[in-house]
Amino acid sequence: MSNLQEASDLLNSVAISARRFEESPFIARTANPQMVRGVYAGRFFAMYLGEDPIEKYWCLRQKALIFDVPEKPVEISGPDAVPFLEKVLSRKVATMAEGRGYYAIACTPQGGVFMDGVVFRLAEDRFWYVQADGPFETWLTAHSDGFDVTVSDPRSRVLQIQGPASMDIMHAASGGAIDEALKYFRSGYFDLGGQTLYVSRTGFTNELGYEIYTDGAGTDHLALWDHLMACGAPHGMEFSSTRALTIRRIEGGILGNLTDMTPDMTPFEAGLAPFVDMDKGDFIGRRALEGKDRRACLFGLTCATEVPAAGSVVLEGNAVVGRITAGTPSPTLGLGVGYVHFQTPGDWVGRKVTMRLPDGTVHDGQVVDVPFFDREKNIVRGLDRSIPQRPAH
Repeated sequence: MSNLQEASDLLNSVAISARRFEESPFIARTANPQMVRGVYAGRFFAMYLGEDPIEKYWCLRQKALIFDVPEKPVEISGPDAVPFLEKVLSRKVATMAEGRGYYAIACTPQGGVFMDGVVFRLAEDRFWYVQADGPFETWLTAHSDGFDVTVSDPRSRVLQIQGPASMDIMHAASGGAIDEALKYFRSGYFDLGGQTLYVSRTGFTNELGYEIYTDGAGTDHLALWDHLMACGAPHGMEFSSTRALTIRRIEGGILGNLTDMTPDMTPFEAGLAPFVDMDKGDFIGRRALEGKDRRACLFGLTCATEVPAAGSVVLEGNAVVGRITAGTPSPTLGLGVGYVHFQTPGDWVGRKVTMRLPDGTVHDGQVVDVPFFDREKNIVRGLDRSIPQRPAH
């Protein structure tokens, strides 16, 4: 089931029982009458708050935004935590240092992408896997037979502070403890306004940024929110729904589980071969992946006349060759951008194609590599700290 967050989805909502999914502990600070919410990993989140998403986007790119996101940490602990994670993840974790995070994929026995997320090593035998959308806690429990491990829900809600001012904001929020020394994909415990919380230098925007993980009932969530907002105010930080985040994550080449990649797609097809350690020993899906074509089928598509929409058909000549999984306007490029999943791998980059939208209109497009810009990822790694100027498109 896709978790689409395109502009048209904001008008396609239904009423649902509020008890069915987890409420945000920050709702008292974030709700407004225009809020449209989605459900992700069993949690409510704000897809839209009545804001102008392009204005929020430029706040993200030039200052900072704070997001209340629904990604869900799952804890894996116990004497067999390492061999268990080696079985369920395609990435080698045994050599991870404490305070390190890895992007890691879990495959189905058939070699498809079941889950993606970031695994953190909090202690020798204690890990958190911050999952995307899908029933990963259940999946882990189902595969834990024979391992001395405990799979549990730490009830941690995640906040993201993203944008060029995020390091200065987190420096202030931590009383100076967070600085340049905390590198990309590193993490640790820090005092934020009198509360000790786990913080990682990661995010979902490919901008410089951080994620803050609450400690369930042990966290005073509203006090944390007020502290972070007070520290961010001098730097122009604003709160946003995930609409601006979605625009930036697509520009940044970040894939959405169950939307851009699905269980019928191998990590190789999704362009994620570097995150599959075929030489580490057995893991779920390894045998199915042996001998598979390692070339990607998922690429970027740019269009000067329209925004790619999920479900659009992509043609080369008169032949259908792929489909759009997600799309967005790119304020930085002044183009419509999206992901295209081709039916077969090949040398697609640079080729001209056409896109037939669900409304039947046809538009020219070009296949490109992703990310759509900053392909060396200098922004997210903090090597490029320049403030982008808003183009006059």
